[in-house]
Amino acid sequence: MNTPAHDPNHPGGNDPDGATGPDHARDAVWTGTWVAERLGVELVGDEELSGLLGLALRRNPKRAHLLVSNVLGKHVPQSPAVVHGYGVELGRRVRELLGTEEARAAVVLGYAETATGLGHSVADGVGVAPYLHSTRRPVTGVRQAGGFEESHSHATSHLLLPEDPGLLAGSGPLVLVDDEFSTGNTVLNTISDLHRRYPRERYVVVALVDMRSPADHARFEKFAGDIGARVDLVAAASGTVRLPEDVLAKGTALVARHEAATPAAPAPGSAGRAVRVGLGWPHGLPDGGRHGFTPGHRIRLEAALPGMAGRLADALPDDARRVLVLGFEELMYAPLRLAHELERTVPAEVRFSTTTRSPVLALDDPGYAIRSRIAFPAHDDPDDGPGERYAYNVAGAGFDAVVAVVDSTADTPELHAPDGLLAQLAAHVPHVLLAVVPSHVPVRPSTERPFMLPEPLRGPAFSSYAPDEVGWLLQDLSDVTLEAPTEEREEAIQSGGAHYAESLPVEYQPSAAYQELFHAALTASAARIAEAVGAVTELVLADRSPRPVLVSLARAGTPVGILMRRWARHQHGLDLPHYAVSIVRGRGIDANALRWLAAHHDPADVVFVDGWTGKGAITRELADAIQEFEEAEGITGFDPEIAVLADPGSCVRTYGTREDFLIPSACLNSTVSGLISRTVLRSDLVGEHDFHGAKFYRELAGSDVSVEFLDAVSAHFTDVAEAARDRAKELLAADREPTWEGWAAVERISEEYGIHDVNLVKPGVGETTRVLLRRVPWKILARAGAGADLDHVRLLAGQRGVPVEEVGELPYTCVGLIHPKYTRGATGADGKAVTL
Repeated sequence: MNTPAHDPNHPGGNDPDGATGPDHARDAVWTGTWVAERLGVELVGDEELSGLLGLALRRNPKRAHLLVSNVLGKHVPQSPAVVHGYGVELGRRVRELLGTEEARAAVVLGYAETATGLGHSVADGVGVAPYLHSTRRPVTGVRQAGGFEESHSHATSHLLLPEDPGLLAGSGPLVLVDDEFSTGNTVLNTISDLHRRYPRERYVVVALVDMRSPADHARFEKFAGDIGARVDLVAAASGTVRLPEDVLAKGTALVARHEAATPAAPAPGSAGRAVRVGLGWPHGLPDGGRHGFTPGHRIRLEAALPGMAGRLADALPDDARRVLVLGFEELMYAPLRLAHELERTVPAEVRFSTTTRSPVLALDDPGYAIRSRIAFPAHDDPDDGPGERYAYNVAGAGFDAVVAVVDSTADTPELHAPDGLLAQLAAHVPHVLLAVVPSHVPVRPSTERPFMLPEPLRGPAFSSYAPDEVGWLLQDLSDVTLEAPTEEREEAIQSGGAHYAESLPVEYQPSAAYQELFHAALTASAARIAEAVGAVTELVLADRSPRPVLVSLARAGTPVGILMRRWARHQHGLDLPHYAVSIVRGRGIDANALRWLAAHHDPADVVFVDGWTGKGAITRELADAIQEFEEAEGITGFDPEIAVLADPGSCVRTYGTREDFLIPSACLNSTVSGLISRTVLRSDLVGEHDFHGAKFYRELAGSDVSVEFLDAVSAHFTDVAEAARDRAKELLAADREPTWEGWAAVERISEEYGIHDVNLVKPGVGETTRVLLRRVPWKILARAGAGADLDHVRLLAGQRGVPVEEVGELPYTCVGLIHPKYTRGATGADGKAVTL
């Protein structure tokens, strides 16, 4: 087995605190020498054994000595790559032992508290196994699936609390993982308890070190024969501990003498405050294996780790050279994986360890494994009442920063108290960060059948876009008749008899003249659009998330989201996820779509995308909807700010330009948007557990220019790359706070023209085009001197018999006005269906 911790050139290899702090210089002294010399303890076994283990003394009436692992990540800070690597390698050996088929049926069980992270890592190495660890934290409402005693431990009762009652009931192999086997009693107690409840034919026992005596080995073999099951053992190293008969008395006396001589820890009163860092932990992802952790959970965690580690890296001081990620008792795996990802991200030396319940004597000697101790009150309302907890080898270890990672159950006033963990850390380390992982709350059994949201729709079955370009979080209503004449829709909408999202306008085929105008506009503006796409994408990558999840607001945002995705791949080699969701004015965003996104991605990485802003109504709608969703669901992390190509109304901070210019995708309806309709929200079609709906107009394929539009813009990416990056740099340095001047202009126009309803005022080239295509327009206001950007608007207005009025002072290129209090045949519209 590869053992990088034994390499003297490897950071943390044989150093007692896992690295080279200024007070703990590297030397060749075994960290068990001090105990071995004074108690007569002898460690005998593999050559690797002394590199894996040190010795310390503990305050425990059952056992005086403590085997201290250098690669477990509990008492000794170590490289997270080393800690995770040992467990993964053991898991691979288990997989080879079992073979592919048996490995697929296996379940991995780890022991609290020291082996919870090791067990997780072994499950990673097995690759396909669900994981569960025992716990000492009772959880209300979760039925106990087993329990056992750990005879030599300072805290003995182990509970098994799987969320899935059937997790341990299968007949496949059970893989039991502990950090070390001293006698094997804990494993035998576990197997005895579980074999009575869930008998099986095979068990595999895994440990970093196997320290059983020959008598213990014989007892183990007899036990396997008695229960009629095969029991295999996999360990990184093996040996025995030879103890003199009077070791317990000698150890107790040594602990008493040296604890009395240990100076008091420095008072934390003047230390700095901890800085809280939001991780953006994926909603619904368990914080560990207390209630079960599946291979699917592992995949979600892997996807979210870069973003979470990036947030930690951003919060660390720039000059930090040595960083500790400190986990919390049973919460070992999540902080370990965060530390491992951080180790890959920052130039600083990163180490990992966790706090513990175990009371151990600290002694600052190179031949002793526990060089320093920080003590603090328990802060997770433990079942055994208040008491002390400890962090070892942290004080005096030369750390510039420590990231304390706890679960939300432990984020209590005691954690933040003047004598709490954070204050104690701050007394020894210049910078303290706090990251909180949500404690997983198991779903209680329900008589109702749980619902599962469907996977996104993709082309060519739904839309004319390639399947990797966008996933539609919608339901297909193509077989439902939803279209109504424009005039009937307008009358129903304005009278309050129907909402605009309850029906669809008729999708007309564009005329030859209009198609020609579209192609001319595309040729003239493709490079300009490409530069805006590049600028807004670069801004998102620099300012929002290094690996964003693009979520377009269907449907105008969808072509823009695809273009941003293409830019990220073309310029950065990134393959960004991209989805389209429905948002409806007055009804909010599709909550089921948000639930799906939160279940599959980190909400903090989601970037909502639209084509342009008008007066900012959808911007406000999205902000209100996200707040309402978070309050109702308890799912947080979504940033409601929209990224757009053009923000003429000054409504958002993330944009490519604030100019109001023609984006050709606004010239058409579905035929430039993947042949997908507007979204539909109607109670008889969209149930509680459904996505909003839309139609796929396959019959319009002959007029579809969706991909042509994308390709025409993408063709300019190389030419505009430098200008786009320069534009993004300018925006990053500029004041981009929204002024909402567009909203103010709309309110002014609404009053001046006697409309008195801002929803009937549609500012900007894109919104004006929509009015002419889908609503009953009254008149068009055009900024004096506007040129080719309005050619298509003038053509449409002429076809509809709508006057175009030139206005001198207008923040937009044009504004479309819908006739107020519309009745069929009202002045300003011809009352006839129009052919474009």
